[in-house]
Amino acid sequence: MTTGVGGMPLSVGAREAFLAESHIASLAVEAGNGRAPLVVPVWYDYSPGGEIRFLTDGDSHKARLITKAGRFSVLVQRDSPTYRYVSVEGPVVRSGPTTLDDLTRISARYLPPDAVSGYVQGSDLKVLVTFRMRPDHWLSADLGALG
Repeated sequence: MTTGVGGMPLSVGAREAFLAESHIASLAVEAGNGRAPLVVPVWYDYSPGGEIRFLTDGDSHKARLITKAGRFSVLVQRDSPTYRYVSVEGPVVRSGPTTLDDLTRISARYLPPDAVSGYVQGSDLKVLVTFRMRPDHWLSADLGALG
């Protein structure tokens, strides 16, 4: 399901291609106890038709909330013409220890090529967990050239 809010919804292909670009995502997860959802920025990986992957410290507040809720949302946006966003929500389909491949692939989306190796070598794989989510609800819009 694709719904546009204040703009034209993106086609399935366009929304998946946009999500596959290397945006910083805002991840939201239910916080419980009458609190608003926890919303934090994350690096992620996505290929059209696949699952969203991101990694975090397994003992983090974010990881505990996602494990408890069993689902989360991700929002990515572009703030230059044409303005657009894609938001997805879905269940966690798998979580487990982060592999060297997971860490390398995700960091390579965001860091300059010459910085990836040092970043990966300086990370502690023993504490990282990779979560995988299958998008099952989509919101998207191209808001055009506002302003």
